[in-house]
Amino acid sequence: MGSERQELMKALGARLRVLRTEAGLTGAVLANLASVGQPTVSKVENGRMVPSVDVLGRLSRALDLDESTAREVRDLLVAVEAAPNVAEAPGEDMPAESTFDEVARSARLIRSFQCVVLPAMLQSAEYARHVFDSTPNVTPEAVGRAVAARVERQSLLYEPGRESVFVLTEGVLRTWPGTPALMLAQLDRLLAVESLSTVRLGVIPWRQPVPVMPRHGFTLCDRSAVVVETFRGERILDGSAELAAYEDEFSRFEAAANFGADVRELLLQVMKDFRDLGDSTTQ
Repeated sequence: MGSERQELMKALGARLRVLRTEAGLTGAVLANLASVGQPTVSKVENGRMVPSVDVLGRLSRALDLDESTAREVRDLLVAVEAAPNVAEAPGEDMPAESTFDEVARSARLIRSFQCVVLPAMLQSAEYARHVFDSTPNVTPEAVGRAVAARVERQSLLYEPGRESVFVLTEGVLRTWPGTPALMLAQLDRLLAVESLSTVRLGVIPWRQPVPVMPRHGFTLCDRSAVVVETFRGERILDGSAELAAYEDEFSRFEAAANFGADVRELLLQVMKDFRDLGDSTTQ
């Protein structure tokens, strides 16, 4: 990120933090008043996220800013968006894990739909390594750190009081990196996770039509944010209209999925197919 843009983001965040403090509000209270996720307030105030015009408007209204001060923060946002966004030097890109970590750790309900890649919280270390290796200009050291962070994040699956619902298309189970052996270990992990009382794992089998053509995978964290993973990191959406649309789509995919014994049977069948594939490649 270019230094000018970064400095402007910090200036915008610092100004909003001062205004929040002057209003006598905590970050959590401001987030509630503005109908945004608390992690969004934190990231904006720390200069780590550029708010959309809509989000900045809601924060301004929640802070009850007068017209002059509201114009001041809008002008700061315009300056941020106009500043050059210079990429880091080749080889220095770091797959972004901290963004999702902040959102996920504060959520009690996580719902994830995926149609290409397994959900981040279900990936084995070796599967995740292949995911991060696809990041442009990534270094081996960065991949190692990102994999470790992703695996550590998965401890959330076992915490009492949390619920995680994952819905996949069967194509996800059959889209594989590395070797058949890698996928056998990954599928074995899915079987273990499926048995947890805090997790529901559903699969839409390929023999069944999807209720709507999926454009990409996404993860809902409570009812405060949607996370979309891209080649270069993770994008956080927290507009109320976007959240409602993604919640509706998730409900449709969830209704089309099989759960329980049907999923276990399918996982075992896919594992058999990978064993057969592995045998054929070693003959």
